[in-house]
Amino acid sequence: MAGWRRRLLLIPIAVLAAVPFLRDWFGPSKPDPDAVKAAYAAPLAPPEGALRVYHLGHSLVGRDMPAMLAQLAGEGHGYEQQLGWGTSLKHHWEEDLPINGFERENDHPRYRDAKEALGSGDYDAVVLTEMVEIRDAIKYHDSGVYLPKWAELARQGNPKARVYVYETWHPLDDPDGWLERLDADLTRYWEDGVLLPDLAVNSPDSPVWVIPAGQVMAWFVREVEARGGVGNIRTREDLFARGEDGGLDQIHINDLGAYLVALTHYAVLYHRSPTGLPHELRLADGSAAKAPDAEAAALMQRIVWDVVTSYPKTGVAP
Repeated sequence: MAGWRRRLLLIPIAVLAAVPFLRDWFGPSKPDPDAVKAAYAAPLAPPEGALRVYHLGHSLVGRDMPAMLAQLAGEGHGYEQQLGWGTSLKHHWEEDLPINGFERENDHPRYRDAKEALGSGDYDAVVLTEMVEIRDAIKYHDSGVYLPKWAELARQGNPKARVYVYETWHPLDDPDGWLERLDADLTRYWEDGVLLPDLAVNSPDSPVWVIPAGQVMAWFVREVEARGGVGNIRTREDLFARGEDGGLDQIHINDLGAYLVALTHYAVLYHRSPTGLPHELRLADGSAAKAPDAEAAALMQRIVWDVVTSYPKTGVAP
């Protein structure tokens, strides 16, 4: 009997020792709803000047979208980045895990090693994004564990840095419906699985904010398709790339899509309406981007501002 009593006394110790394992098994902690409400209750103050921005992610960031953002922001805006092919935040963090396409995607002057960059404190804003399929990223790549790691590294480097998660999208041919998933995934995956665990793990004074590009795309596509087309954009497919054979790329955006996403980044990072910004821009290699015409660009700019100012987790005042 004494032996059994000793074993029972050891159970709480064993459970405590297993807490990190259990956290990894069942997923990261979730913050209290009241803590979430408090964290996003007040908008951020608009930045006072040009920003230096770091982008970490994959091909849905790309080279051209940050270059477009720099043109929209104007003189003084600076940026660097680290990309991979479909790379998760986990693979960017763990040095023993591969980053597919690393050499090709980072063979340009804007590359800077992610950990060195964030640790330097050189950046006013850090934009992180997760691989897609987003539910696989959460389940198999521990998004709720690794976004807090990157966010805390950015805060340690520069306590005043603003950290953002860039909400992307999934393939057009998703069996659950492209618009339907954009409607549902923001809360159930991007917020609950990626964004909010940082509040539980790090309890930061300034939370991670959201660049809601997927939501902007959904609002824009709905309005365009309801009208039967606007300017030189007729359907959702017009925002996505095509191969040399003309086949539709179901996930990667073209120049028109990159412009819409760059507008979204601009509005969130600078707290400024993009209305009236130029719509004829250049790609990262200096060549002219295919531009939305004036009518389509004006609709893009209006919808971006409507979405950004109606979603409190952007940090932009309504």
